[in-house]
Amino acid sequence: MDRMKFSPASLTLALVVGPLLCCTYGMAAPPSVQAIEQMAEDYFAQREVKPFNKPLSMPEALVAQNSFVKRLERRLGKPVGYKVGLVTRETQERFGVESPVRGVLLDKMLLPNRSEVAPGFALRPLLEADLIVVVNDRGINKAQSIIEIAEHLKEIVAFIELPDAFLPTNPPPSGAFLTAANVGARLGVLGNRLAVRPTAEFIKALAEMNVTITDGTGVELGRSQGKVILDHPLNAVLWLMEELHRSGERLKAGEMISLGSIKAIPAPAGKTVIVRYNGLPGAPLEATVHFR
Repeated sequence: MDRMKFSPASLTLALVVGPLLCCTYGMAAPPSVQAIEQMAEDYFAQREVKPFNKPLSMPEALVAQNSFVKRLERRLGKPVGYKVGLVTRETQERFGVESPVRGVLLDKMLLPNRSEVAPGFALRPLLEADLIVVVNDRGINKAQSIIEIAEHLKEIVAFIELPDAFLPTNPPPSGAFLTAANVGARLGVLGNRLAVRPTAEFIKALAEMNVTITDGTGVELGRSQGKVILDHPLNAVLWLMEELHRSGERLKAGEMISLGSIKAIPAPAGKTVIVRYNGLPGAPLEATVHFR
């Protein structure tokens, strides 16, 4: 469960070299301004994004993502947090990477519980049983284990992510291309909230919780467990924290972190979908979305 611990030495190294890596990112050669503008136009028009002229390194992809997100902000609001993607070995292998990837959540991407969503909200709409955590204070940046992460989280939030697989599939996209395209972030529905308890029992429950996806009639569409995310959902926060340190960034109080897909299915048009999280203290958490 604590597989992704980070040593004091690794965190110290991140703090020392973070600014250097930030400069490295700044010197990376991302796609042209015209290519990023075209990607933003394709995103809003719900068209398949055109491939770049050359493969990207991950530093180049992060620079490209920053430019892309700046263009999305004009219509989708300011950043409110992050999303972690590719949280299983299977998806990492599919995209040719050895670790997760990160994207940015914008204010207008996030919808209230029981929102109604039009069927054409995305080019290739997906539905993911996900989970969000809310950062309580900046002390989280010094955490070295998942129990220490929990001490600096305010709450967990049931979350149905509605990403868009708008990248070309032939050839299959790389993890760097996915990163440049902000990891497919499109929409998401925020459900019930639960205060985080920094106890061994709560930590264990997060890993072992059963997550089900059902339609409005009770028919099950999918199920999985919390530990699908990097063996424990809070490992996604540890990974993100160290990844941000490498580029000179820090997590801030109030930021939301989408931890990754617990179970993904195609978004079913014309249905109500309920994601339920069973096994946490108190009543099960739920998030609901209605597809027209």
